Amino acid sequence: MNILGINCFSHDTAACLLSDGKVVAFAEEERFNRDKHTKAFPVSAIDYCLDAGNIDIRDVDIAAFAHQPGVDMGRAMVDIVRRLPGTWRRLLLQPAVDFNLYLRKPVFRVRQGFVGKLIFVGHHEAHAAASFFASPFEEAAVLSIDRGGDYLSTWLGLGQGNNLKPLSYVRQPHSIGEVYAAVTDYLGFRPNCDEGKVMGLAPYGDPIYVDKFNELIVTDNEGGFKVDLDYFTYHRKAGWCSRKFINEFGPKRLPTEEIGLRHQDIAAAVQATTERAALELAGYLALKTASKNICLAGGVALNSCMNAKILLKSGFNDIFIQPAAGDAGNALGAAYYVWHTILGKPRMEPLKDAYLGPEFSDDQLVGAIKSAGLAYQRQENVEQYCAAKINEGKIVGWFQGRAEAGPRALGNRSILANATRTDTKDIVNLKIKKRESFRPFAPAIQAEHAADYIEDYYPSPFMLLVMDIKKSRRATVPSITHVDGTARLQTVTKSSNPRYWGLIDEFRRLTGVPVVLNTSFNVMGEPIVSTPADAIRTFRASGMDCLALGDYIIEKEPFATKETI
Repeated sequence: MNILGINCFSHDTAACLLSDGKVVAFAEEERFNRDKHTKAFPVSAIDYCLDAGNIDIRDVDIAAFAHQPGVDMGRAMVDIVRRLPGTWRRLLLQPAVDFNLYLRKPVFRVRQGFVGKLIFVGHHEAHAAASFFASPFEEAAVLSIDRGGDYLSTWLGLGQGNNLKPLSYVRQPHSIGEVYAAVTDYLGFRPNCDEGKVMGLAPYGDPIYVDKFNELIVTDNEGGFKVDLDYFTYHRKAGWCSRKFINEFGPKRLPTEEIGLRHQDIAAAVQATTERAALELAGYLALKTASKNICLAGGVALNSCMNAKILLKSGFNDIFIQPAAGDAGNALGAAYYVWHTILGKPRMEPLKDAYLGPEFSDDQLVGAIKSAGLAYQRQENVEQYCAAKINEGKIVGWFQGRAEAGPRALGNRSILANATRTDTKDIVNLKIKKRESFRPFAPAIQAEHAADYIEDYYPSPFMLLVMDIKKSRRATVPSITHVDGTARLQTVTKSSNPRYWGLIDEFRRLTGVPVVLNTSFNVMGEPIVSTPADAIRTFRASGMDCLALGDYIIEKEPFATKETI
C-alpha cells in the first residue's frame, strides 16, 4: 500500500511517500522552488516522491493531508465567539479560508490525477505521529509544541504501539511558539524563520529580564499554561508585541540596528522562559504517563537548547526528536498516522537517518560541472582528499548521496571546516554564510568518540540537542564551542553515513581530533542546496575553497585541465 503524506496548508510545504509502512522518500518543496519556508503547493516534492518510489500518482492508495479543515473551522468559531466583539473580520474570513481548504480536495484530484482516498489528519496528531512512530520506543510520552495548528498550540499525549492517546492540550492564542516568534520580531529578525538566531544570541545575555518574562507564560502544573496577552498582538493579527511590551522592555530593534546588551538580555529571557515552560509540561507528562521515554515534536522542538534541558532535567531517560520536527515533518506524520493509527498496521523499523531526499548519478554530477564550464578532478579517495583540505584550513562544500530531510544539514548537503582553528568560525560566518558573527556552528563528531568531548553525552544524530563541551576539550575545538561552552552536536556513525564518517575519520588520523565543523550548504536567506547546479552556484558565489560533488572535486584555484579521471 502506498500512502502519500502532504503538508500544504501553511508554510514549509512538503511531501512524503510511505510504501507498506516504510519511508521511501521525503522532501520539502523549498528545495525545489528555492523559496525558503515556501507556502506553495508541494508539486515538485510530490513528483520527487513518486519518482523515488517508481510509481505513478494512480498507484497511490491514500493521500494524507496534515490538516483538518472542519475541526479547524469549529475551533475557530469557538475562539471568535470567546473574544467578540473585536474579531468581526476573522468571523467573516474564517469560513472562506476553510471553504478554500475543502476546495483543495477536488482540485488535488483533477490537478494531480489522483484517484485514491483522501484523509485529513489533525495538525498536532501529525506532529505527534511523525515523532513517535519514527522513534525506537514501543511506548513514550509525546509533547508537541508549536506556534499553532488546528487552533491548538500544544498537545500532550501517550504513544503506545500503533496508537496515540491525547492527554491534554493548550488552545491558541496561548502559545509558547507565538511568544518566541513575537520576540524574534521584536529583536529585528524574521518570525517563523529566524528563531534559531534568537537561540544563538541568548547565551550572550544576562538574566535580568527572566523574572518578568516568567510572568508572561504561567503554567498550571496540569499540562497547561496561559500567556499574558496584554503584552502581545499576534492573536489580533496586528503585529506581534503590544505597546505594553514596548513600554516594559524598550523600543523594538530595527533589522539594520546594531545588536546591543539589552537585545542579548531579551533573547536570554525568552529562551529561559521557553525552557522553563517546556520543562514543566514535560514534567507533568513524566508524572502522568510514568514513561521513561519522551518524543518531542512541533516547530518549538527545533529549539535544541530546550530539548537538552528536557532530556537532562524532566525525569525521562531517553528522548527522540525526528529531523523535520517543524511543519514540513507533518507530511511524514500524516502518512504515519494513517498507516498506524487509522489502518492499525504494526510498527516498522525506526527512522535511523534523514537521508530521504533526491540523489544524483555520476553522469548528472559531471554534466552539471561541464555545463558550468568548470575544471574538475575525480578522486579515488574523496574523504582523504577533503580531510587534508580541511586540515589545511580550507572550506569544503560537501555534496553526497541523498539530501537530508529537515532544516539541518547532516553530512550530505554540508559545508565543512576545521573545528580546531580559532579563526574558522569568523571565516565561515563572514565569507561563506554571510551572516551574523554571533551565530555558532555545529560539530560533527564520530559517535564512538563523542563521550570524550561531551558532558552528559547522549546520541544526537539529527543535530537537535545542545550539550556542554567538556572544559578540557574546549580549547581543542574552539570554532564549534559557543560562548557558553556548548555546541549543537551531530553524532555520526559509520553505519548511517559511511562516507561522511570516513571523512571525519581521515581528519582524526591527521589531527587526533574526530570532529569537523558542519553547517548547512547554503547562504543566508536560501534553502539548503538540492541539485548539483545549486551546489555549484552557491560554491561560486561564496568563499568556499573546494567542492566535492560525489567523487568529483572542483577548486577555486582551477586545475590545469578540464578533466582528470
